[in-house]
Order: sequence, then structure tokens, then C-alpha cells
Amino acid sequence: MRVFLVAGEPSGDRLGGALMEGLRSLIPDVQFDGVGGPLMQAQGLESRFPMAELSVMGLVEVLPKFFHLKRRIAETAQAVLDTQADVLITIDSPDFSLRVAKLVKAGSDIRTVHYVAPSVWAWRPGRADKMAKVIDHVLALLPFEPPYMERAGMECDFVGHPVASEPEASEKDIQEFRAAYNLGDAPIILALPGSRGGEIERLAPVFGEALRLYLSDRSDARVVVPAVAHMVDTVNGHVQGWPGNPVVVDPRDMPSDQAQAQKRAAFAAAELALAASGTVSLELAAQATPMVIAYNLNWLTTLIAKRMVKLDTVTLVNLVSDTRTVPECLLDDCQPDQIAAALKQVSDAPDAQRDAMATTMERLGRGGEAPGLRAAKAVLARMKR
Repeated sequence: MRVFLVAGEPSGDRLGGALMEGLRSLIPDVQFDGVGGPLMQAQGLESRFPMAELSVMGLVEVLPKFFHLKRRIAETAQAVLDTQADVLITIDSPDFSLRVAKLVKAGSDIRTVHYVAPSVWAWRPGRADKMAKVIDHVLALLPFEPPYMERAGMECDFVGHPVASEPEASEKDIQEFRAAYNLGDAPIILALPGSRGGEIERLAPVFGEALRLYLSDRSDARVVVPAVAHMVDTVNGHVQGWPGNPVVVDPRDMPSDQAQAQKRAAFAAAELALAASGTVSLELAAQATPMVIAYNLNWLTTLIAKRMVKLDTVTLVNLVSDTRTVPECLLDDCQPDQIAAALKQVSDAPDAQRDAMATTMERLGRGGEAPGLRAAKAVLARMKR
């Protein structure tokens, strides 16, 4: 069986790696091709080009890279056709992924699967109908998503999220992490300003000032900044002068499984996190780390987003648990003083948020079959039908 996969950012790489592991456990001689990051490469993928080329967020931010991305779309679709893959599995990054699927469908009857349902319940509901023209099957991360996809004419299975099946860091893991970075017994505050260059450029100065306000009377605290490999130098440049004598966790010289284990230990060691919006909220929830989410965009993208977003929250913990325990400082509210106040609010009363995080993990499949294996079984079962 030949499987062509496309992931465009670290969260997609994580999903792709788990799915590939599940597929290989069911079909040992499966062949993989496509585009992915270190976790997918650890499962045997030779990425056709660096995944980081696709890690662009925001409508306006894409424009400078438009022609390069257009070439990559054409190249990737042609590679799917040339390799005569049995199935194309695109993972999130819909602006890239669905254009590849459209070209593949135009030139073949190759089956197309998209992993991560678009958030049509939050904004742009018409995307599901457009997506149904090029996608046969959707793998959904959230339990309430299948009806939206099925209504548009696609097959859809809720498979849970791989983060729910990852181990929780042990006390030994935490102590080893503290020792590795000379953190002693200091309180740890995590700062996670994103995994893309553009969002780090926008968020890092705001995060730094927010932390300065929050830590003004906490000289004993240390700031820890886990970074993705291709953004380590960028992050190092931005945290100079931050409070809390920041430590940047650099995964570049580690095997992928060791890097993930160290990241889990960093999350579990922290008493509080300030994070960009995205999948990281689930990673923090998996380690029961209280958080505040903050995010802003280019001014024009912000203007467009305000008109299109239909929900009062974008954080997955809030959505899956059906609570609003994770404070959000988004768009115009992404200001240092508001973020600092939210950090203090969570620090003073973290229990309700921890309850919501436990509910989130349960609803995403913790304690059940590994989501990556569930996703693999869903792909194979639909293909047999």
C-alpha cells in the first residue's frame, strides 16, 4: 500500500507521525511518501521539501509567499500522481492541502483523506461544501465535528487526538529536566509564542512585557521557552532582556522521542503557561498545566477575522470541555497589561481549569485506543468499503 501524506506545521507533523505508526502496525510493508516534519520522518518519511516552508499563518501573511506556495502545490500534486499513491492524506493546513487534493482529483481517482476537520462551526461554514468536492473522507479530532462533514457529503470519523494518549511526565522526568537546565526549585513559567516566524515576531515582544508585569514581584521565578527546531535562533533573539532569566529549550540535537519527552517534562514542571492559540493548549492540558492564551494577527487579517469568527472562544480546551476556564487575550485584547492580569487570575485559582483539562482529555480519548491507531483503522476501513 502506498500512502502519500502532506503536513504543513508541527501540530500536523504530530498527527501524521501517530497515524503513520498506526498504519505500519496494521500493514507492516506500507510505503510512505510526501511532506512532513521530524516526527513523520522518524516513521520513515523522506520529506520532499522542508515542512517549514508551509508554516504560514494568516490571510495577509501568505501573500509574500504566494507564488512559491503555488509552485509547491503543483509539485506536490504531481508527485502524488506520479507515485500512483493508493491514498492521499492531507493533514490540516487547508489552504495548501485542499489545493493539492483538488489537482489530484482533477487528474485521477486517487482517494483523498483530510485529517483535521475545518472549523466550520466557528467560521466560514461554506468551506465544508467546497471541501466535499475534493475530499472523500475526513478524520475529525473533536467529537462534535462529524455531523458537519457528513451533512456536506463527506465520510467522517471522530478519531480523537494523539495528545490524549501521550504519557504524563513523571516526577523523575520533571526533576531531570530541572537539573538539565539548572532550574533548581524555582517556580517555572512557560512562554510559548508560537511555532511560525511571523507569529513569534508579533507575539514575543508582547509576551515579554506581559511577563515583566506579572513577575514584577516574583524575582524567584524562571521563564522557560520550549522552541521548535527551526525557530530556536529566532526565539533566542527575542527573549534577550526578558525577565525570569529565560531558558530556551532547544530540541535540535535530540532524537524526536527525546525532544517530545523533554517538552512534556517542561510543561509538567511549570506552574503556569502563557501560550499562543493552537494545539499547544491541548499539550498543556495533557500535563495539567494551567494556561492563558494570547494571540494577535496582522491588522488586515484581524479586521477580516472579526467579521468571520462566530464563536466566543478559540481555545480547544474551552470548546471540548464546554467551559470557558482558559482566559483568552486575542486580537485587540492581546495587550501586556490584560495578559498579566489574566495570568494572575489563573495563578490565584487554577482548580476549575484543571477540571476542564481533565474533561477535555477524557473526551478526546484518554484511556482508550490510541488516536493514531484509530485514525489508521478508519482510513483502511473506509477504503475497503
